[in-house]
Amino acid sequence: MRQCNFAVPAGLLLAALAGAGCAMGPSVSGSFDRTLSVSGPIRLELNNASGDVSIVGSADGKVHIHGDAHASGMGFDSPEKRLNEMVANPPIEQHGNTVRVGQEMRHLRNVSVTYQIEVPRDTEVASTVLSGTQTIQNVSGPVKAEAASGSIHVSHIAHQAQLSTLSGSIRAEDIGEDIRANSMSGTVTVSNIKGDVRISAVSGSTQISRPGGRVDASTVSGSLDVQGATSDVKAHAVSGRVNVQGNPGTSSYWDLNTTSGTVELGVPANASFHLAAEANSGEIRTDIPVAVEEQGKHSLRARVGAGSGGRVEVHTASGEIRLRAW
Repeated sequence: MRQCNFAVPAGLLLAALAGAGCAMGPSVSGSFDRTLSVSGPIRLELNNASGDVSIVGSADGKVHIHGDAHASGMGFDSPEKRLNEMVANPPIEQHGNTVRVGQEMRHLRNVSVTYQIEVPRDTEVASTVLSGTQTIQNVSGPVKAEAASGSIHVSHIAHQAQLSTLSGSIRAEDIGEDIRANSMSGTVTVSNIKGDVRISAVSGSTQISRPGGRVDASTVSGSLDVQGATSDVKAHAVSGRVNVQGNPGTSSYWDLNTTSGTVELGVPANASFHLAAEANSGEIRTDIPVAVEEQGKHSLRARVGAGSGGRVEVHTASGEIRLRAW
């Protein structure tokens, strides 16, 4: 069985550790607004130490940034002074059609900012948040979003999306191209992806529905569910259930593997493919007719339907394998 290929951006991890301290002392709040004129496709780059972020595509051709800031803690500068400096000079830069928000994160110590940003729909987004949720929707992309602690939700993205979080859930729907998602701890849910799906998780369930292309999903501890698969599928779990429902295409290859857990395979009654199943410690059950080619105590080679379709290989070290119709 292959190992999970989970990669966390080193800068994000170090920043998360550095910002893990607790702020003490009095606190104050304030807000700021900025409107920027742009033309043509733009790129939005955002960094935020603490606070939720909402980025939404709109049709008026401008960038609207609203920030609600909260300053606290003790030090040489009072929270009021730090807050007043931020409100008067928000961390917003514009270089042509590139807009940068919160780039100087060292100046935001003990300051939390919640952003609500409207951008033209033809916008590429690169967003990093240490602590807080991110919502990105109705933009062309590509979208790259990273979080140390917080959930990520993206929807209605025309191009590809790349999402990573150390602690928090990931949810994505209506992505026009490929999606890649990495989660250390949290559920990953993606649906209606036009391109390929690649997901790597350490702890938490993974749910994939209506993938338009290939699926490559792995988890160390958690279940894997794939619904509506029609192309290649790789679904690997170390400890957890694997459930794949779909119809293997003529040239598809499905590789379903778990060390400890059951594997369920749901196909149409008229599906046609070659099946190779092995359960080192458990039963292999088929609820639909198959033409057995070779059968052992814990293994089965068979044709499903005419056997003229793709190839499906299923393996579990400890658990049951079940083939059913849907």
